[in-house]
Amino acid sequence: MAESGEEKLLAVARHIAKTLGHDTNTADDILKIFSNFDGRFSLEKLSQKRDDDDDHRSYSALENTLNSLDRRISQHVSSDHPIWSDPADSAAFLDAVDELIATLDDWSPLAADKAVGACLVRAEDMLQHAMLRAEEEFRSLMERGGGGESFHESTRSLCSDSEDDDVDDDEEEAEVEEDFQIPVAKPVADYDVVIDALPSGTVHELHEIAKRMVAAGFGKECSHVYSTCRREFLEESLSRLGLQKLSIEEVHKMPWQTLEDKIERWIKASNVALRILFPSERRLCSHVFFGFSSASDLSFMEVCRGSTIQLLNFADAVAIGSRSPERLFRILDVYETLRDLIPEFESLFSDQYSVVLRNEAITIWKRLGEAIRGIFMELENLIHRDPAKAAVPGGGLHPITRYVMNYLRAACRSKETLKQVFETDSGESDSSLSVQIAWIMDLLESNLESKSKIYKDTALSSVFMMNNGRYIVQKARDSELGSLLGDDWIRKHNGKVRQYHVSYQRSSWNKVLNLMKLESGSSMASNNGVSGKSMKEKLKLFNLQFEEICRVQSTWCVFDEQLREEIRISLERILLPAYGNFIGRFENVSELRKHSDKYIKYGVEDIEARLQDLFHGSNGSTGLDAFW
Repeated sequence: MAESGEEKLLAVARHIAKTLGHDTNTADDILKIFSNFDGRFSLEKLSQKRDDDDDHRSYSALENTLNSLDRRISQHVSSDHPIWSDPADSAAFLDAVDELIATLDDWSPLAADKAVGACLVRAEDMLQHAMLRAEEEFRSLMERGGGGESFHESTRSLCSDSEDDDVDDDEEEAEVEEDFQIPVAKPVADYDVVIDALPSGTVHELHEIAKRMVAAGFGKECSHVYSTCRREFLEESLSRLGLQKLSIEEVHKMPWQTLEDKIERWIKASNVALRILFPSERRLCSHVFFGFSSASDLSFMEVCRGSTIQLLNFADAVAIGSRSPERLFRILDVYETLRDLIPEFESLFSDQYSVVLRNEAITIWKRLGEAIRGIFMELENLIHRDPAKAAVPGGGLHPITRYVMNYLRAACRSKETLKQVFETDSGESDSSLSVQIAWIMDLLESNLESKSKIYKDTALSSVFMMNNGRYIVQKARDSELGSLLGDDWIRKHNGKVRQYHVSYQRSSWNKVLNLMKLESGSSMASNNGVSGKSMKEKLKLFNLQFEEICRVQSTWCVFDEQLREEIRISLERILLPAYGNFIGRFENVSELRKHSDKYIKYGVEDIEARLQDLFHGSNGSTGLDAFW
């Protein structure tokens, strides 16, 4: 009874303090006066009870707030109809969620109190159910909003530049519309395009949901739903652009012609992806997750990662595949495409989540450069390994000459790219590529010299080197190849062709010219029988050797008409005057004059005519077919 009376007395004191006190400080002063007046009114006892009463009233307010929020949120969470089908419902739902989040934030510091902690557990459970429904609504908006036109109006006029069957495209579109309602991007030729993947109203509604989910700690779940929906769009778009998911092994086993087609499709898909699709996805992420850069970056990475890896894996498979020389030009295409897209990679994939994709793109681009350098090494090996088998008929062009020169001419059309590939650590690019090309030319020349030794006839060996040397100079002079090798190189090798010409002339015609030389003591008026006999023998040998040379060398081949004319003119200059002088002396020998017709088989005009028949090939071919 004593305790009960004391409690009543304390309660009366608190009531007086509360009634008379205009604010908390005044009430505390009154309680302090009571504590000084009577020991039973200790300040500790009076204050403790007051705090207990305040906590009880506050706890009741929290419970009432949660009850109200539970009713408001539950009616939306349990609804069978989409919340976002009615603007009033969606606004009410979001307001209730905002209040619930604010309530949790306000009361979290008092979670140690058992009663408050129990309420907070209930509030967390309510929030989780609200977020699950918000997630469903988010997904539904993504799917419904994405079912319309995915391209900006400006893209509608663009037509596919691929060679896919229209029938197949129509069937694919029908299947997509029926099963998934996913918008797909058609192949385009113009990259100055903006894709509005979702209507602006839908983007705003998605942003409102995303804002609540991130605030409630469900940002990753929101990003996952978002990326799942948008990833389907990208994958379908790349598929329609002709890009297939291929393993590295599948790429390496693929026939080269098939791989060439795949590379062409990859180039188109990569440009559309990096210049249109990915920037549009980055733009959409920025709008949906406006104000939440981390969630935006994470969502963008999750959307684009699979498609980016698919693009990069194909390029990597090409880079580490066969380094056969004929693959150079397509690998150059892949290298140039990736190089030109590196700025896009750097601008799109620069955040903490996607920077690894940018770095991988740069790594694979450099690996493609290594592949190109490896192909040039393989070209060197090909020249080294080309055996000196049977001699080329008629001393014409060797296939290795034609192959290497046309290969280098074609390669040098990408001179600027090759300079970049062969650029040294010191920054030298032009000279490094020039050294590489000059080295290959030296290898080719050495290879040809070893092949020329197959010919038993020294003159024919010189014709072979003359033919191939002339072809090399011509192919270099009128192309980018010549600018890399330089004017000095051209002059030097033109000089080598002239040396081969001199060598041919000396080894083939010097004996004939020597036959027409007379002894220093001979004269036009000499009647010496020995001299006449000697001249008859010389003329006879001349006729035999001249006919044999003409017979053999008419089957030889000089592919270049100008070179053939240069050889003919040089022969006429040394042969016709000597022959004309010899015949003139022959006819002035008295014992030969009467029967000169019997001994002189060819006139000067006949010799000239026979020289016209040289180097046309065994079937009249000049080797021009090989030239072209």
